[in-house]
Amino acid sequence: MSGTDSLTGVDVLEALLDGPRARGAFLLRALLDPPWSLRIEDDAPLTVIAPLHASLWVCPDDGEPVAVPQGSVAIVRGPEHYTVTDTPGTRPDVVVYPGGRCTSTADGRGLWDERSLGVRTWGDAGGSAQILVGSYEGHGEASRPLLSALPRVAVHDPGPDGSPLLDVLVSELAVEAPGQRALLDRLLDVLLISTLRSWFSMQASEGPGWFRAQQDPAVGAALTLLHREVAHPWTVEELADRVGISRAALGRRFTAIVGEAPMGYLTTWRLALAADRLTSSDATVAAVARQVGYATPFSLSTAFKRAYGVSPQQYRQAPPPSLVAGAGG
Repeated sequence: MSGTDSLTGVDVLEALLDGPRARGAFLLRALLDPPWSLRIEDDAPLTVIAPLHASLWVCPDDGEPVAVPQGSVAIVRGPEHYTVTDTPGTRPDVVVYPGGRCTSTADGRGLWDERSLGVRTWGDAGGSAQILVGSYEGHGEASRPLLSALPRVAVHDPGPDGSPLLDVLVSELAVEAPGQRALLDRLLDVLLISTLRSWFSMQASEGPGWFRAQQDPAVGAALTLLHREVAHPWTVEELADRVGISRAALGRRFTAIVGEAPMGYLTTWRLALAADRLTSSDATVAAVARQVGYATPFSLSTAFKRAYGVSPQQYRQAPPPSLVAGAGG
C-alpha cells in the first residue's frame, strides 16, 4: 500500500488514550455547603472533577486558579498538591490524602466517617454544591506523551446540553451490585477519554506534535503505522514508501512536526510499551521484547537501561515514579 487513505492520525490518540485505565479508582459525589475548600494531597497522577451543581475553582500550588463552570469537566494532572474551592482564597477546612482519607485542618481529626452520606457520597447533607470526583492511582509510560501535553488543569465545557456520561456515572454511584466497582471504573474511563479527545480537538495548531501530525497526511499516516505495527522491523525507507513520499521528505516533515526523527520516535514508543507491559503482565522479558519489536531480550535490555537507567527486571520489581510529574504543558 502506497497511499494514506486508510490511515488516520486518530489511531495515535487512541493508542495514547489506552494508557490511563481506572483500576479501583477513588470515585465519589461530594455535597458541600459554601463557603467550602478542600486541600488535595492525595498524590494522584490524574483526577477528574466535574461540578454538577454550582461552579468551583481548582487552585494549583504552582499556578493560577482555574475556573470550572457548572457542567464542565476538569482534568487535573498531578501528583502535585492543589486546592478545590468555591472561591479562591477560602481557607481549606479539609485535607484529602491518598485513598480518600481526610482530616480536619482545625484539629486533625478524621472526617470520612463523620461526614459520610451513604454509598460513595460524602460531605454536608443537603449541600448545594455537588461535585463528582474520580482519582486515578496510576498510569502507564505509554500515556506519558498525552498526559505531559496537558496543562496542570484542563477544562472542557461540553455545551448547554451537558455530558450524558456524567448523568450515567452519577446515577451508578449510589448502586451497590456485583461488579459495580468494575462498571464505575469503565464509566470513569469513558468520561476521561471523551473529555481528553474533545479537549485536544479544540487545541488545533497549538496541540502537541503527535496530535498536529494529523493535519499532515504523510506524517499522520506514518505515525499511525508505527503505532499500529509497532513490532514490525521498520526502516525509514519502508515507512516512506508505505506513505507515498521520499525518505528525505518524510524525515524532514516528521521531525519538524513531531519533534524527533521517525526511528527515534519509534524507539521511545517501543520502550514505553515495554515499560507498561513489564508492570501490567507476567510476560517474560523475551516475550515483551518480541511484542514491541526487539529481536532479543538483550537488545531490549540494552535500550531500556539506556532510557530508564535500570534493567527491565529491575523496573518490573520497582517502577520509578512517573515521569509525567512536573512535565510541562
